[in-house]
Amino acid sequence: MSDYGHPLTFGSFLTPGNADPMQPVRLAMLSEQVGLDLVTFQDHPYQPAFLDTWTLLSYVAARTERVRLSANVTNLPLRPPAVLARAVASLDLLSAGRVELGLGAGAFWDAIEAMGGRRLSPGQGVQALAEAIEIIRQIWDADARGGVRVDGEFHRALGAKRGPAPAHDVGIWLGAYKPRMLALTGRRADGWLPSLAYLQPGDLTRGNAIIDESAEDAGRSPSDVLRLLNINGRFTTVGRGQLDGPAEQWAEELADLALTEGVSTFILGSDNPDDLRRFAAEVAPAARELVAAERTTGSTTTGQTTTGQTATGQAATSVAQPARRSAVGAAPFTVVPTPDDGVRRSDVRVWDESARPTGPAPDPERAYTAHEQAGAQHLIDVHDGLRAELAQIHDLIEQVAAGLIDVGSARSHINTMTMRQNKWTLGTYCESYCRVVTTHHTIEDRSLFPHLRRADPRLDPVIDRLEEEHHAIHDVLEGVDRALVAFVATSDGMAELRAAVDLLSDTLLSHLSYEERELVEPLARLGAH
Repeated sequence: MSDYGHPLTFGSFLTPGNADPMQPVRLAMLSEQVGLDLVTFQDHPYQPAFLDTWTLLSYVAARTERVRLSANVTNLPLRPPAVLARAVASLDLLSAGRVELGLGAGAFWDAIEAMGGRRLSPGQGVQALAEAIEIIRQIWDADARGGVRVDGEFHRALGAKRGPAPAHDVGIWLGAYKPRMLALTGRRADGWLPSLAYLQPGDLTRGNAIIDESAEDAGRSPSDVLRLLNINGRFTTVGRGQLDGPAEQWAEELADLALTEGVSTFILGSDNPDDLRRFAAEVAPAARELVAAERTTGSTTTGQTTTGQTATGQAATSVAQPARRSAVGAAPFTVVPTPDDGVRRSDVRVWDESARPTGPAPDPERAYTAHEQAGAQHLIDVHDGLRAELAQIHDLIEQVAAGLIDVGSARSHINTMTMRQNKWTLGTYCESYCRVVTTHHTIEDRSLFPHLRRADPRLDPVIDRLEEEHHAIHDVLEGVDRALVAFVATSDGMAELRAAVDLLSDTLLSHLSYEERELVEPLARLGAH
């Protein structure tokens, strides 16, 4: 059993369907908004119901700012490696270093052959993939002297000029299952990317062993190879099987895969916006917390057994622990709420900000553990996602004004946003936060505010006010939707639409800053349950 010590990351595996060509784009943008690290699309160039994956990746790169992007995995038999290398490097440069390269040897050979590709046996596919990796790496090595020279049986580059170099060290991740592909992964790849649905019990352990041995034979460390995993599942209130249950069960199962099988990147195959939200808001932080806590105890090792010692008998040290969640000694409170910059776009005032109550002053002698401070920081992280969504709304309105998208598309996108899904009128805005930090307990029937009221009644006036503002924000969001509908029927409705969005900016940003100012310290001090 192995833990290679890599930080945990989480992503989405989306269908590039073309029936509604903007739907995969919206889901990619949602993936970024909710905090996922990676967006991937399957690549089947022979599938007429799909968008071309590399065209889609380019479009998505232009509509996102932070999330990494990859094909999952690129169909090599239909994409010549020298051209593919330049396409990847170009998109990586354009996206400021956010592209990775998932590669596969090929499948569905009848369809590949029908598109003009060459049918290969399994052994030939592995050889062709090895030749392609060599060509791709030489193309990217722009500073080396001479041209690219690989005289392979299936792929050749006889003096091709090098470059461009990508913006960052692009990872090559192989979708591998059989021993020869696994051995190639260990020798030449940066990551192993199988799908859990295609694996039998014990396949991860056996695959890791082949990759590790091949890596060491090639003079590499096993930890040089990232372990990624495509997963599917269902969120339910009662557990029925693997990844078929509540978010807490998902987090525990993924943490176990990280600690015993070395998987550090989990990619959820789903086109359901609610699944993506829960995966990002509930499963990912909880799994990170479980893994960080286990690594802190020293009971796992990096790429070795779980006995607390390496194979050579030396004490193991944990590697690449997420700093924000590491368990360290108590320290002064260092979480900084986002200040209100005082900028107001609208002349309308939904509430009197001067009448906002304040909570009890923090105890200057109180110290806080890293775990407590991480809980408080999470509220700010959630709010940052909402601030990013607000910027997206402004962008959508400008696209409507410029005629780049229609009102229906803008409304559809806004309705998938987290802020639109929150139950503002019920005062349960932070409910997902509660589920994240209470890893082992189900609290679907409880919300954050009742707990804080019970734990410290001095917070009652603040919570009353926050709940009132939640009602007001709901009404302002409805006003934006009404303005979008009215814009269709009114020739000069853009002014009213912009005014509605300006009012949303004023109310939402003011509220988030106030909520952080009053709640981050109580969250650290009182927890969420």
